Amino acid sequence: MHDVQNQKDWRNIEINKVGVKDIRYPITVLDKNRGVQHTVASVNMYVDLPHHFKGTHMSRFVEILNKYKGSIGMKNFSKILNEMKAKLRAKKARLEIEFPYFIQKSAPVTGSKSLMEYQCRFCGSSDEVEDFYIGVTVPITTVCPCSKEISRYGAHNQRGLVTVHLRFERFIWIEDVIDLIESCASCDVYSILKRPDEQYVTERAYENPMFVEDVVREVSERLMADENITWFTVESENFESIHNHSAYAFVERNRNCAVHSLWRRNGPPL
Repeated sequence: MHDVQNQKDWRNIEINKVGVKDIRYPITVLDKNRGVQHTVASVNMYVDLPHHFKGTHMSRFVEILNKYKGSIGMKNFSKILNEMKAKLRAKKARLEIEFPYFIQKSAPVTGSKSLMEYQCRFCGSSDEVEDFYIGVTVPITTVCPCSKEISRYGAHNQRGLVTVHLRFERFIWIEDVIDLIESCASCDVYSILKRPDEQYVTERAYENPMFVEDVVREVSERLMADENITWFTVESENFESIHNHSAYAFVERNRNCAVHSLWRRNGPPL
């Protein structure tokens, strides 16, 4: 049959990214406590398209995904990217995987167990060099220091989201990133709280008021102290309880000026 995608295009415009988005696909992720965790990801796959090709072969993205069924994760990111470039005759490839990750969490006083959901992502690209980073979004609670200072009793609090993206040299556990973020909030969030737990959470948050600026600085300080982390971004968004807007802060730091990659230095993580 005639291959329309390989026809010449005369407009002389290279396309930076072309591919497929939002493929719902089952993946297996390493779990620090249980060995592995099965989840369902949303997958984006892109390559560049030279100016002389009319189109790319969209079905080949899904074929590559199916080839790595059951082993789509950090370990095989480099292989998948290289296969995307080879099969689609591209110079650049990018793969983005976002998925819910669940951790069993115990309430602080009663110990009631429940599952907490965190949004995580693996992102990688292959050009002249290969790049890889992970992302984690963690819900938190914050109490406003200003409200506590000026009020005769009480202080307004709100739920927020902290999102961290990391490049690193050696393998890092998702759970460790989540623990670090939660320890930098007024208090962390739980799925189940009995009355003694709710009292603890409320009082702990009240005793530890934090602006969004405080949150991103606390997380950044901890990340900068870890020599395994080569680059990071931290953003915190509070969904304000007494304002019709969110409060937001962002920090980015790069340990070295050069772009760091997991694979260029030590090979893919195990």
